[in-house]
Amino acid sequence: MPEGTKAIPVSIRVPADVVETLDKVAAAVGRPRSSVMLRVIRQYPADEGREVLDVQEGIAELDRGEFFDFDEVMAELDEIIARAEAKRAEK
Repeated sequence: MPEGTKAIPVSIRVPADVVETLDKVAAAVGRPRSSVMLRVIRQYPADEGREVLDVQEGIAELDRGEFFDFDEVMAELDEIIARAEAKRAEK
């Protein structure tokens, strides 16, 4: 952990097989178990946790009315495609 970082002790129960795996990984990389566990804990919010938060933000945007109507978007795309096809046909 970087110098000056505030750490809060947290206790959790972890299945024995998971602890064994963490210990093997820690030994293989020459780091303490806590270092490996911290890396795992930091990774979750960056992966699955980020997806969960993104979905929550999307729902909040919908609730605030911040969205585009699908049919309007598709109609605009159809117009863009039609113009491009007409331009291509002129050549």
